[in-house]
Amino acid sequence: MEYKTLCPFPKDFLWGGSSSAYQCEGAWDEDGKSPSVQDCKPIEPGNSDWKVCVDHYHRFKEDIALMAEMGFKEFRFSIAWTRIIPDGDGAINPKGVSHYHEVIDECLKYGIEPVITLYHFDLPQILQDKYGGWVSRQCIDDFVRYCEVCFNEYGNKVKYFLTINEQNMMTMYNMGDCKNDKERYQANHHMIVAMAKATIRCHEICNAKIAPAPNISCVYPASSAPLDNLAAADYDQFRNRLYVDTIVFGEYPEALSEYFRQRGCMPEITDEDLKIMKAAHPDFIAFNYYGADTVRYVSLEEGEKIKAAGRREGANPEEFMIGMQTEPGMAVSVSNPLQEKTSYNMGIDPVGLRLTLRQLWERYKLPLLITENGCGVKDELTPDGKVNDEYRIDYLRKHITACREAITDGVKLFGYSPWSAFDLISTHQGITKRYGFIYINRDEKDLKDLARIKKDSFFWYKKCIESNGKDLD
Repeated sequence: MEYKTLCPFPKDFLWGGSSSAYQCEGAWDEDGKSPSVQDCKPIEPGNSDWKVCVDHYHRFKEDIALMAEMGFKEFRFSIAWTRIIPDGDGAINPKGVSHYHEVIDECLKYGIEPVITLYHFDLPQILQDKYGGWVSRQCIDDFVRYCEVCFNEYGNKVKYFLTINEQNMMTMYNMGDCKNDKERYQANHHMIVAMAKATIRCHEICNAKIAPAPNISCVYPASSAPLDNLAAADYDQFRNRLYVDTIVFGEYPEALSEYFRQRGCMPEITDEDLKIMKAAHPDFIAFNYYGADTVRYVSLEEGEKIKAAGRREGANPEEFMIGMQTEPGMAVSVSNPLQEKTSYNMGIDPVGLRLTLRQLWERYKLPLLITENGCGVKDELTPDGKVNDEYRIDYLRKHITACREAITDGVKLFGYSPWSAFDLISTHQGITKRYGFIYINRDEKDLKDLARIKKDSFFWYKKCIESNGKDLD
């Protein structure tokens, strides 16, 4: 619906930006840190590795000072499990613990609320080697113990913790390299139980609030055909509700559960698991948004053919991705010709953000925090040392307006933390795909001087924050 006037952002709205440890810190083997699964994964040809990244580990004070200059009210960053407990389940590393105290204290010095992600794709490699990582129930206890260390150390300073970043992306795209769907959804279930246990322990140990942090988007049907509408509803269970219903309500979506049972991939769930899931009550929902999904119905037979084509030797990247985004007998993800795209083919859909906010609020009635939303493109540094990123400003302007429209709709949104506060190493496209308000002067292989350079969007976002979202010109 269209309003004559929009409600303002709340006066205490948390404007900020996001990062993750393995994508920005560098210092991958310093001060007792052990390798994570990200440090050990193959690097795509031509891309950066994770060894130095943008050297935030050594330059966090400079970076936080720049965020303060922009007027940040919060900074969402992740703690590396491998710095806190290098072997994953043994001795605590004092240097790692001390480092994050310093980062948190530096944020608080400027009045910036630290929003801490406890797990952002970076499982200790030693646990992956030891027992297969999340496919083992042992990973639940090891993760919870790591979280307890963080709650005990930082819980008197930190108001907001996030459990696991984009659990659904890890599961859907099989980042753990599980052998089959049964193993994949068992690993996912272990993450669900681990999050529930961590949520309970957070509330027992400290006064901080805690939430999941999945990647969520509304799902459009490709056409008005009844089966496409059913496919969109089913895919919403598969893509979104599997990761939010389970932590908010403590229950798996019913139709999806039956689908998994008939395909032989429903995880083994104990009575104790269900009890723990029911006892966990997140305080809010954090989520990442990069554009809505569009799906059409696909039969079992057609869906299996699409998946087989994506798995076959010699499959091109498009076939592979379509295969990954196909659930036989449910839905296949398709391109939406009415949705704008970035140069990296990511969606530009602020209306979808408004709809996603509405759907989350109306279903769960929990306050919402946007923890990622951004425009990743190849920025150019001009000869006079500037970055004219009007495209990023336009992207953010539209999405911030959508947030304000959702607030007018009645949604309880309390913060916006776009990806990313400064340039970092993108998971698949390296430093070339940049998201930040601050340009980091390095290439994929040449570290140069790693100088921090304010983009045009830096000054625009500063003005946006100063006006509490009113001035978006």
